[in-house]
Amino acid sequence: MHLRGISLTTYKVQKMGVVLFCLVFLVGIIMDSKGVEGRKTRAVLKNFEYVAMNCRSHSASITDFGGVGDGNTSNTKAFKTAVDHLSQFESDGGGLLFVPAGKWLTGSFNLASHFTLFLHKDAVLLASQDMNEWPLIAPLPSYGHGRDGGGRYASLITGSNLTDVIITGENGTIDGQGEMWWQKFHHKQLKNTRPYLIELLYSDGIQISNITLINSPSWNIHPVYSSNIIIQGITISAPVNSPNTDGINPDSCTNTRIEDCYIVSGDDCVAVKSGWDEYGISYGMPTKQLIIRRLTCISPTSAVIALGSEMSGGIQDVRAEDIVAINSESGVRIKTGAGRGGFVKDIYVKGFTMHTMKWVFWMTGNYGSHPDDKYDPNALPTIKNINYRDMVADDVKMAARLEGISGDPFTEICISNVTITMAAKPKKVHWACTDVGGISSDVTPKPCDALADQGADHKTECEYPKDPLPIDDVKLQTCSYNRKRYL
Repeated sequence: MHLRGISLTTYKVQKMGVVLFCLVFLVGIIMDSKGVEGRKTRAVLKNFEYVAMNCRSHSASITDFGGVGDGNTSNTKAFKTAVDHLSQFESDGGGLLFVPAGKWLTGSFNLASHFTLFLHKDAVLLASQDMNEWPLIAPLPSYGHGRDGGGRYASLITGSNLTDVIITGENGTIDGQGEMWWQKFHHKQLKNTRPYLIELLYSDGIQISNITLINSPSWNIHPVYSSNIIIQGITISAPVNSPNTDGINPDSCTNTRIEDCYIVSGDDCVAVKSGWDEYGISYGMPTKQLIIRRLTCISPTSAVIALGSEMSGGIQDVRAEDIVAINSESGVRIKTGAGRGGFVKDIYVKGFTMHTMKWVFWMTGNYGSHPDDKYDPNALPTIKNINYRDMVADDVKMAARLEGISGDPFTEICISNVTITMAAKPKKVHWACTDVGGISSDVTPKPCDALADQGADHKTECEYPKDPLPIDDVKLQTCSYNRKRYL
């Protein structure tokens, strides 16, 4: 018998060969899934590209270290083991830890140098609700003790004295599950400061990009005592009534770039800091060379950009541009007070668009909240050379509330080309100014007399530097990643 020119005998042999091949193939898959003792197996699953400050030569998946993405199994040990394993490649091209789709419950863990943590678009890191998975750590030296009091719980993702560390992905999610912490805070059940989602200390070369952060117990991203930082393409979301869920807080950092971020927050969207009262003065490490651009923010009870209140080490050369604020308490706020010391100077803001605001400009010189009673009330801050230009706002309750310090006025304030449309029922006084001085030009409604109007014949454009900051010279490169499994 023949089948389309093929003999029956030949057909049977070919069929048996196909079946045998399939059986061998299936056995291979089963053996590969279980692993073979004493042998490393690589199973290439998929390749993709991503952008980063630096690419990595070695990679692994959290599943290679016993990780289970079911949302219930603790992966704290798996993350610690994975980072420890990949840290051996610090001097050999670095390592990348891939977190695939799934819900990965974990407590606090540390990163390493020349290391990338990469989250798949459907990966969710879930912060553990087990208090035992949150070790206590010492207060920051520039703060004296935790911001909530006492010591501090370690952040979910943290690291100290690192070089070249990256947290990125395909917009995967880190969920702080903060409700437990918020309730403990409200009921005064905490003796130590709540954890943050990401905190990197004493580090150089940081990239945090293309991830979503939700429900942080407190601050979301906190680089401190660090330099050369890029924070890019971040989405941050927390209930607007959640306590102290600041978005991004560069703290005693140099050369930082924050761009293309969307933040909904229960506190300031970006809060620039440098230490608290006598501890910050003694530590003496300012935040400087900071650029913030293309930010969209919603914060009904706080500022889009806050400078302070912990600014005792100083804040200098901050540039913010192309910012959108919606339903927020204030656009730019300077927060300080007697006892803070330090300085806020050389601040440049342009290109703000604001909708539904309580204040556009707010400066507070009587901010309290001291770490203890050891602060020096005669340590007065210096606030000067503050520049705002090219801004529009509508549905505003009050244009500005500018309150300096008696005997220590805020000076060299410049506001130009600003149009503010008041709300249907605004405050009776549009501008309130005490202990401040400066100039204004082409501003509606007319500012207070302390900001002398330059008039139509002497219009002044407030300064905005044209020279780039060093962090603008740092370019991201395209990296190729082979999703491989190392057993």
